[in-house]
This record gives sequence, structure tokens and C-alpha cells, in this order.
Amino acid sequence: MAKKSMLERELKRKKLVLKYSEKRKSILNQLKTATSLEQIFEFNEKLQKLPRNSSPLRVRNRCWKTGRPRGFF
Repeated sequence: MAKKSMLERELKRKKLVLKYSEKRKSILNQLKTATSLEQIFEFNEKLQKLPRNSSPLRVRNRCWKTGRPRGFF
């Protein structure tokens, strides 16, 4: 069984991903359509100001029953 703090941390990350998903998506779309280097730097800075845990890549899949991070169901 995983530590309770690890499970809570993952739950917090999932909530942050949901909260900032629309904002992150709009900034990424603006970044893709940016034409000048200044615009790219501006949108990149906005993206970096978002919380680190709001990135979907930081969420770890865990087993629903035991909380095990590898070999999950």
C-alpha cells in the first residue's frame, strides 16, 4: 500500500490539471500560432508561470486499490 501522502499528492495534481487545462490549452494554441520571436517568449513565460503540477505529464497512474505506481489496474 502506498503512503497516504503520495495518494493525496496525486489527487492534488489531478485537481490542478483539471483546473488549469483550459488556460494551458489556450496558451499552447497561441504559442503554436505565434509569428515573432517576442510573441513566442511572451507565451512561453505565461506557460512557465502556471503551477508546475498543473501539467498532465506530472500525474502518475496509480492502482485504484493499493496505490501502487507500477503495474496498475
